[in-house]
Amino acid sequence: MVETTSSVTKAESTPKTKHFKSRKRQKKIGKIITYILLIAISIILISPLLWMVFTSLKPMNEIVKYPPTFFPESIEWSNYTTTVNAFPFFHYMKNTLFITFFVVLGNVVSNSFIAYGFAKISFPGKNVLFSLVLATMMVPGFVTMIPQYILFTKLGWVGTYLPLIVPSFFGSAFNIFLMRQFYMSINNELIEAAQIDGANHIYIWSHLMIPLTKPALITIGIQSFNGAWNDFLGPLLYIHDEDMYTLQIGLQTFQNQSTTQWNYLMAGATLVMIPTVLLFFFAQKYFIEGMDLTGGSKG
Repeated sequence: MVETTSSVTKAESTPKTKHFKSRKRQKKIGKIITYILLIAISIILISPLLWMVFTSLKPMNEIVKYPPTFFPESIEWSNYTTTVNAFPFFHYMKNTLFITFFVVLGNVVSNSFIAYGFAKISFPGKNVLFSLVLATMMVPGFVTMIPQYILFTKLGWVGTYLPLIVPSFFGSAFNIFLMRQFYMSINNELIEAAQIDGANHIYIWSHLMIPLTKPALITIGIQSFNGAWNDFLGPLLYIHDEDMYTLQIGLQTFQNQSTTQWNYLMAGATLVMIPTVLLFFFAQKYFIEGMDLTGGSKG
């Protein structure tokens, strides 16, 4: 009787075991296929970047050779020194860093402050006003370009860095929305406890909310840095003095002067790109957390 029961149990468990192993094998194969697809897509996306870097290391006679080669046959590090010395690269970098610093500062401070008001302070018409703020995302930047230029001309700001810096201190719809989502996830009991202790909203925002929303602030900082560092149209419109040029304008000017020197142009583009790549590489953890709209601390 015991042998019969054991054989029945064994017979029932065998199909289940095979089914479990089959599902496990299918999941493993699915993961392998997913990784292969991701690697293939990554190679496709990174290929133009690698082409730019490798081209910056080639001599000119190798660039124009047919059929073209992907990897440089002889590495020319002197392309970078030639590019840096061909135009005031470091002076333009200093100008770009100056603008970028204040743009990042303005975006981080203004967007977090405005979002705190929408998330944690009750006032009449708050939802309507927030909807209007979000509605501004549907207005293309080219629509407001001419009115903004006229306004800054009336203010006498054209020819200065003010049109590039000041607007960042008035917030942007997407960043306000991003910060508001983080603030909404923080328990109101924390704010109420601080208010009982006599803290006002400025203190609560600066000492409690900002430390709790570090991923979102870093995300805004990264996006602001990339936007200001790579901005070409803004400086082109408002900067007329060559001594105030940014890297993007300087690189374009250098390109107009040497349109056929592709190795030098690619070297300059690579140097301009390095800070944004390094910034994202070291802050990608916080960037991914910041883009998770429900990732804020629960307090």
